[in-house]
Amino acid sequence: MNAPDLDLNAALELPRINAELGRDAPALVRWALALGQPAIVTTNFRPFEAVILHLLTQVEPDVPVIWMDNGYNTAATYRYADEVTRLLGLNLRTYLPLRSRAHREALDGPAPALDDPRHAAFTEEVKLEPFARALRETAPRVWFTALRASDSAVRAQMEPVSRNPDGLLKVAPLLHWTARDLHAYCMAHGLPNNFDYVDPTKGEAQRECGLHLVH
Repeated sequence: MNAPDLDLNAALELPRINAELGRDAPALVRWALALGQPAIVTTNFRPFEAVILHLLTQVEPDVPVIWMDNGYNTAATYRYADEVTRLLGLNLRTYLPLRSRAHREALDGPAPALDDPRHAAFTEEVKLEPFARALRETAPRVWFTALRASDSAVRAQMEPVSRNPDGLLKVAPLLHWTARDLHAYCMAHGLPNNFDYVDPTKGEAQRECGLHLVH
């Protein structure tokens, strides 16, 4: 099952995998990594992100951790990123926009509001283009993400394992976890947390930033 040309859509029987492992995050992580396909995990170092990173690195310590640093993170988020990276020995690969925040703001001003017609271009520049670049450079077949069903209406319709139109296998081990579950995991494993987090591409708690709409 670990041949590079594995037809994931035909071979993985996703409905069965979702039914059997969709609510067992450690088992789902082990299953997906056992496929032997190139994998990545994305992070934004929002609250409870240490959970997905701990789950993955317990099985595959060197899994590439992709961070699209939009340049608008809080000081606490940058400190949290450094702390978790050191604690877990992350193979962190940071992708920045092609323009720095200072460069962008000198020409275009502050981050546009959600109802500003320029907001889509802003999201493309600081998040979607860096992610597309990360995908080109790492060429994964499996993408682990910490998205949860409670995050938005879009995510509530997702399955723990799905296949994107581009063929990428998306695995969301924490899809059905609650904040209580995540907190208990952090406490059990001595993981730090970060609640001083903002995402200017998302703006509102139940709004999608775009990453899981186009991918």
